[in-house]
Amino acid sequence: MEEFYRIRRLPPYVFEQVNRAKAAARNAGADIIDLGMGNPDLPTPPHVIEKLKETLGKPRTDRYSASKGIVGLRRAQAAYYERRFGVKLNPETQIVATLGSKEGFANVAQAITSPGDVVLVPNPSYPIHAFGFLMAGGVVRSVPAEPTPELFSALEKAITHSIPKPIAMIACYPSNPTAYVASLDFYRDLVAFAKKHEIFILSDLAYAELYFDGVPPPSVLQVPGAIDVTVEFTSMSKTFSMAGWRMGFAVGNERIIAALTRVKSYLDYGAFTPVQVAATAALNGPQDCIKEMRDTYRKRRDVLVETFGRAGWDIPPPAASMFAWAPLPEKFREVGSMQFATLMVEKSGVVVSPGVAFGEHGEGYVRIAMVENEQRIRQAARNIRRFLESGVESLHNVVPLANRR
Repeated sequence: MEEFYRIRRLPPYVFEQVNRAKAAARNAGADIIDLGMGNPDLPTPPHVIEKLKETLGKPRTDRYSASKGIVGLRRAQAAYYERRFGVKLNPETQIVATLGSKEGFANVAQAITSPGDVVLVPNPSYPIHAFGFLMAGGVVRSVPAEPTPELFSALEKAITHSIPKPIAMIACYPSNPTAYVASLDFYRDLVAFAKKHEIFILSDLAYAELYFDGVPPPSVLQVPGAIDVTVEFTSMSKTFSMAGWRMGFAVGNERIIAALTRVKSYLDYGAFTPVQVAATAALNGPQDCIKEMRDTYRKRRDVLVETFGRAGWDIPPPAASMFAWAPLPEKFREVGSMQFATLMVEKSGVVVSPGVAFGEHGEGYVRIAMVENEQRIRQAARNIRRFLESGVESLHNVVPLANRR
């Protein structure tokens, strides 16, 4: 039977092969160290949990909530943007709460995309950046992910050769999966480009608070006039270890925020009210927990780079995000990222994400999520060392035929 239209527009689930290997290894009793999914293992701050408990069962809290977010939550997000970025936002017209930034991206695609509209998406990139628009009937054109002058050359070429002209471009810094970080000067050029060509910027800032070099990543909305062409998405998943709570925001351009708010009003009644109240407490309450979270990930980053390096795998230290973007070890580069990630599970018990899952230009890399404690990362390094020392020669069954001797 023929697949449904939107399902046909989605490629095969690229993590399936690694997931099958992970399930088989666990079923066989293996101790799996899962560095694949960016699923925070740190606890939600106690004061946030206490606010949730305090709110549960109060009058009216079990009813439908507000799709765009309760007033106090939107005001708290406005206060965060002013405190962190010096950006003033109107909570009524320039902020909408989302069920995580992923849902926000998917629904903004539904809100602004006509069939055949072109969107410029970094490659490699977080999958929803492309698939949200594909599901909405749009067309994706890939551009480089690194924030360099070469990106602007590629953007100019894409504008020139795309029919119809692109409606929007995606920016994601600190980047998932590559951990690239953008400067405010880069954003100034990006805003100027967007205004020149009359296209929107959709910025994913989910990792704004996860940085390790002492320089906080900027928001594109810090650029004067950026709000004319920009909507930015943030998430509480990483900042407050609230991934399962599904709470995020879209902020910025009033026209797009209004369109997203209207689409969401037909699709959901917002997050559970006690969750929104607890999220408000997170944004308005003590922020020491953010620094503690950042310090934890920095220590894990340092242990990962050191121990994997001693195991024979040099990992470029990420400046931000909870991921390391690692080139395949030299001996395994011809195997490819999918096969290498599968072998990692089978031969070392360590799960990583194949780079090709984030776009064809992610081939040759894997993404390593720092979601295990330092002891487990050291154990992963010991397992990987044994795997790497075995070499490709012992893995003839998985090496492509053209590479066999």
